[in-house]
Amino acid sequence: MGEANTFSIDDDLLLKSFYAEVSEVERDNEVVRILSCFKLNAFEYLNLPFDSSPEDVKKQYRKLSLLVHPDKCKHPQAKEAFSALAKAQQLLLDPQEREYLVNQINAAREELRAKRKKQLKKDTASKLKSLVDEGKYEQEYEKSDEFQAQLKLKVREILTDQEWRRRKMQMRISEEEGRLKKDEEESKEMWKRKREHEEQWEGTRENRVSSWRDFMKGGKKVKKGELRPPKLKTEDPNKSYVQRPVKRG
Repeated sequence: MGEANTFSIDDDLLLKSFYAEVSEVERDNEVVRILSCFKLNAFEYLNLPFDSSPEDVKKQYRKLSLLVHPDKCKHPQAKEAFSALAKAQQLLLDPQEREYLVNQINAAREELRAKRKKQLKKDTASKLKSLVDEGKYEQEYEKSDEFQAQLKLKVREILTDQEWRRRKMQMRISEEEGRLKKDEEESKEMWKRKREHEEQWEGTRENRVSSWRDFMKGGKKVKKGELRPPKLKTEDPNKSYVQRPVKRG
């Protein structure tokens, strides 16, 4: 245990000694490299292979963060680069975020393999060599700089597509939430107006009841100065009428 601690302390001293000798130009170049990285790929920020372990991530972060630390680096964007490294490490140490990124990398690798397989069908010599080597030929090819460069570009393409899909989905969700909120506000406003109408109706209840009672007691009251309609004449059943004599010719 003591030896491991001594080794760790020695490593730290060597690392600090090394960075004390690093030129300002090298620090500035690293800041520029970090800030020019593809924003959706944390492996690029830390300049690590796609199959790097969490331990590799921690070591590389420590190394690069010391290189571009704002207290050590005079570049005006050193703080921004330092923050980008911290975020990249956080993403790669988060199990869910790392799994998502690795899945996209694997998808990119499979696309390139399928494309490579089609090319080999046209190239008989390469196909025979691949069969003889029992897959070793392809394994070696995937370690090549050519394949790694293609993989890096394909990963960028897939991550960009996934991000675009995510943003479109988020936009639709936001629009739906906005519509629901608007419907809710309109519904609240409708119920508010209805409640105000009911309260207003209830407030005039006594006046309405009083008016109805007056009507039932004496009929409709005539306002002062208002003309009354003429009364219709009716026959009096108690009055006797005398029949006039009928003239005969």
